[in-house]
Amino acid sequence: MGIIAVLLFSSKLIGGPFHVPFWVVIACHAAMGLGTLFGGWRIVNTMGMKITRLKPIGGFCAETGGAMTLFLATALGIPVSTTHTITGAIIGVGAVRKLSAVRWGVAKNIVWAWIFTIPMSALVAAFTWWIIRIAF
Repeated sequence: MGIIAVLLFSSKLIGGPFHVPFWVVIACHAAMGLGTLFGGWRIVNTMGMKITRLKPIGGFCAETGGAMTLFLATALGIPVSTTHTITGAIIGVGAVRKLSAVRWGVAKNIVWAWIFTIPMSALVAAFTWWIIRIAF
C-alpha cells in the first residue's frame, strides 16, 4: 500500500499533501484477501505438514522463535522476510527432533522459489511497463 502510494505521489499522479488514496487501500486489501483465499491453505499445509509434521508444541516453538527473531531484527534495523523467518523456524523445529524429520526436498523447492521470485517479478514488471508504454 505504501509503495503504491509513494509511487503515485512521486510521479505526481496524486497531488497535495501525501495521502494513501482509498482505492489503493481497497485494491491492496482485495489482493491480500484473494491471495489468502486461493493460496492460503496450500501455504499452511506446506509449512505445517509437508516440511515437517508440526505438533502444537512445535508450532508454538516455531512461532515464538520466529517472533523473537523478527523483534531482534527490527530492533537492530535489519530488514528480514517474515516468510523466510518462519520457514527457517519450522525447519529448525523439525531438525531438533531429528534431521530426517525434515523433508529436505520440500525445503529445497521453497528456497528455489525464493530465488526465482525476484528475477521473475522483474520480468513481469518490465513486460507490464513495455505493454503500457506501447498502449499509451
